[in-house]
Amino acid sequence: MTHTLMTHVLTTIFTTGPAATPTAVPSPTATATSGSSTLSTITGYLGIFIGFLVTFIVIFWLSLIIWTFRDIRSRTQDFLSQVLATLLVTVFFIGGLFIYMILRPRQTLAEIYERQLEEESLLAEMTERQTCNNCHARVESDFQVCPSCGQKLKRPCPKCERLLELRWTFCPYCATNLTGAPIQSMPGMAGMP
Repeated sequence: MTHTLMTHVLTTIFTTGPAATPTAVPSPTATATSGSSTLSTITGYLGIFIGFLVTFIVIFWLSLIIWTFRDIRSRTQDFLSQVLATLLVTVFFIGGLFIYMILRPRQTLAEIYERQLEEESLLAEMTERQTCNNCHARVESDFQVCPSCGQKLKRPCPKCERLLELRWTFCPYCATNLTGAPIQSMPGMAGMP
């Protein structure tokens, strides 16, 4: 197929060689015709370029509208704000986008929700209530026994006498090994180890 096409092109070139061109001076009508054909060719290319440019601008404009709508929906639940932001970009194009970028909320709803969860978690840790393992009554951090049921909550260190958790094997304050130390019973609490 390419061989026949190439043959056709070569025969066309050789049959319309320099011998086929007239040696006479071109007439003014021929020059005007060639000038108008050049102008029409340039106009045709310019029309195609402008068509592509307009198509690109319209697609870019529509994509900005869609992006703005999605972005404002992720930042607020207020329907009026969503409509106004989308209309701003629809009417004012790139200028509207700059105005929207200045006025839009800083954080998305997901970021706000995440921050609230972090704050609630920190608040819960700060105000964590301690309860008795036996009766679930509220106890303070410096209680040795539960005031409701008498359950032993903490024990004093035999060396520095600070209150320690029952499961600890070393005192974090004076580094005493607690594995060999007997658990002291509380005065007035019969039957407690």
